[in-house]
Amino acid sequence: MKKIFSLLFCFSAIQINAQVVEKWLTKTDKSVLFQKQNETLTFEKITNTAPSIYVDDSKTFQKMDGFGYTLTGGSTMLISRMKPEQRAKLLQELFATDANNIGVSYLRISVGASDLDGDVFSYDDLPSGETDPKLTKFSLAEDQKHLIPVLKQILTINPKIKILGSPWSPPAWMKTNNNSKGGSLKPAFYDVYARYLVKYILAMKKEGIAIDAITIQNEPLHPGNNPSLLMPQDEQANFIKKSLGPIFQQAKITTKIIIYDHNADRPDYPISVLNDPEARKYIDGSAFHLYGGNVENIRSVHEAHPDKNLYFTEQWIGAPGDFAGDFSWHTKNLIIGASRNWCKTVLEWNLAADPQQNPHTIGGCTACLGAITIGENFIRNPAYYIVAHASKFVRPNSTRIASNITMSLPNVAFKTPNGKTVLIVQNESNNPQEFNIRYHNKQITTKLDAGSVATYVW
Repeated sequence: MKKIFSLLFCFSAIQINAQVVEKWLTKTDKSVLFQKQNETLTFEKITNTAPSIYVDDSKTFQKMDGFGYTLTGGSTMLISRMKPEQRAKLLQELFATDANNIGVSYLRISVGASDLDGDVFSYDDLPSGETDPKLTKFSLAEDQKHLIPVLKQILTINPKIKILGSPWSPPAWMKTNNNSKGGSLKPAFYDVYARYLVKYILAMKKEGIAIDAITIQNEPLHPGNNPSLLMPQDEQANFIKKSLGPIFQQAKITTKIIIYDHNADRPDYPISVLNDPEARKYIDGSAFHLYGGNVENIRSVHEAHPDKNLYFTEQWIGAPGDFAGDFSWHTKNLIIGASRNWCKTVLEWNLAADPQQNPHTIGGCTACLGAITIGENFIRNPAYYIVAHASKFVRPNSTRIASNITMSLPNVAFKTPNGKTVLIVQNESNNPQEFNIRYHNKQITTKLDAGSVATYVW
């Protein structure tokens, strides 16, 4: 009897130690869309000649803040107009962290209007010729219509979600051209604008919304959007060191200051700002988009200033969209590429639009395809699935770990706070590909069809 018990115990121990791997799959022909597969994958001591991805959790890189979207004012207007039960279902699916939902953990919002609001506004708009240096007319009234109520509903679902605020423009009266589009911030209003941002953070806090970080300016080298602002690197450094940093410090604001927030073709911009010792002491890190340059360029900022963080904060998909092309490019360059190049966040632009890609400002983006299209019902678009492959499994404070690129199999690996290992793999070849995943001297052998992406979790 003792012998039988001992055998049963040994068998039970083997079962407990065997690492069973979940596989979540999306195919670019849309025949499978982010579905858990039924196949059983278990790590074993086997050998074969297939290419191998080696996952090494002894080598660690950045901690992740999260994956998500820009929650534009237009997105919240559409969401707020949904039927209450439909809105609740959508927000639960996007933000809840249980087994049935995708657990988005990071949002970017605009400070004032972005170009995907129906109208341009700031929190202190005045008739032409007037100024308000004491900010007596500051008001969140526009955000209280849609953005704040939707954010509060999201926070009831996921109270730990992190929020990044990005301005598209200061109030027009602070600018050299007195216009929402283009122009520069007048040096005479540097302190006033810094206090404006303090008032914003404190006003949102009063609403129960913590702003974890702000970028100084969305796309500071693109003054042609509406709204927008031109802010070259020397002006950004001066604004931070002379006004924003000290005024944040005086007001005991702990919201992180993130610079640049523009394309990967100009890593010299954030490096230049961080090279200024008086500015860099206030700066948490740099943010990037990928409408220009290669994602690998982001790494040069880490190499120049390894003590500063990196964030990927925006990339759009153009309507009507091409699922296979969009899903493949964004997965390779954002989910895999940005993460492998030290970014703590990966955010798609934008969360939601209507079937005609509205709303937007006059002069704003007319073809930005939301992750969700909201009409009579809601439709999940490529950005939904791109983010889901990471957000559901790579929870905040997960750590990126080492994995090699082999054959045509871009990939990225993470260790989660609860000890799970997550590996996202893309087959970018035109043929099905069999390969091994090797971990702690054991392996599984798996296969991906051409273009497919899978998230493996064990």
